Amino acid sequence: MATYAQIARAHLGNLGKVSLGFYPTPFHKLESISPAYGVNLWIKREDFSGSTLFGGNKIRKLEYLLHDAKKQGCDTVFTYGATQSNHVMETATAARRCGMRPVVYLGAIVEPQPNDVRANLLLDTILGAEIHILPSCGRSTKETMEANDHLFQAHIAQLAAQGHKVYNIPIGGSTPIGAAGFAECYIETMEQCESAGLACDYLVTATGSGGTLAGLAAGAAMLHDDSTQLIGIQVGKKDPATYGQKIVELANSVLETAGTQERIDKLPFVIHSEYVGPGYEKPYKEANDDIRYLARTEGIFTDPVYSGKAFHGLMDLIRTGSIPKGSNVVFLHTGGATALFSEPDIIGDLNQIQA
Repeated sequence: MATYAQIARAHLGNLGKVSLGFYPTPFHKLESISPAYGVNLWIKREDFSGSTLFGGNKIRKLEYLLHDAKKQGCDTVFTYGATQSNHVMETATAARRCGMRPVVYLGAIVEPQPNDVRANLLLDTILGAEIHILPSCGRSTKETMEANDHLFQAHIAQLAAQGHKVYNIPIGGSTPIGAAGFAECYIETMEQCESAGLACDYLVTATGSGGTLAGLAAGAAMLHDDSTQLIGIQVGKKDPATYGQKIVELANSVLETAGTQERIDKLPFVIHSEYVGPGYEKPYKEANDDIRYLARTEGIFTDPVYSGKAFHGLMDLIRTGSIPKGSNVVFLHTGGATALFSEPDIIGDLNQIQA
């Protein structure tokens, strides 16, 4: 009789995907931090997803999204994000791998300097993406893109008139097809836990556009697994009245798109908003201290926008006892270390040389 994992993989396989990453990604214990805090802390290395040195969690989504784009006969990919967006850079990389032209619209939450192009924006430039930078005027990336949607639609229509077909990927690639990549990731992670003899109590990840957390929740539903507590560490300001429910709705759309019978009727995760700090792409001392802590104890780099804030949130939950001693914990490293080479406003005090 087929297992839940086998059935889930069959459903996800029906969606189809292109091969962009190197999976399964590494999974290992944090040997120094674990005994220091009395927890069994493991890390899932989505920062090693490939296909370049700058991979991250978006590659899983893009395997499904770019397959859909190719199936539809698209030759151009549009996407959106902040100027230092990991998603945008990884989308441009994936588009080039698939022979498509990337067109990106970027909100300047932190204004880039034309004579000092850095980090992901530099990689976008090297990849030859068609780059359009929009002023944020104090708005979030989502609000900036909503205010300029008429520009995008006009551009897409113009390209269509020229004979091109555009595949339009929203912020973060957080669609039912894209988020399916993290249903697959959940299954993969639980299989790695089983191989390690680990009963996972907590799985902790950064959450922004919500696609990663939605996919993980869908994967847990496919496995009928309610023994692992999903925790999302929020990295930008969201409406607390609607954010969690929208992620549940996306998770259910993943399940529906994959053709499974499972559905989620209540929040299957806990979201912590108290680690956002001043805002998206805005660093703060406590999170940066834990970026340094992980680097200096385990030799692993996280970034000040996503994975660093998520790791800080995780460590605070451990230090305060919210995650009790003896727990088996998996931290999903979503990548993004290129942000360590971005503008000073993004990295904060990480560039201060210490004696």
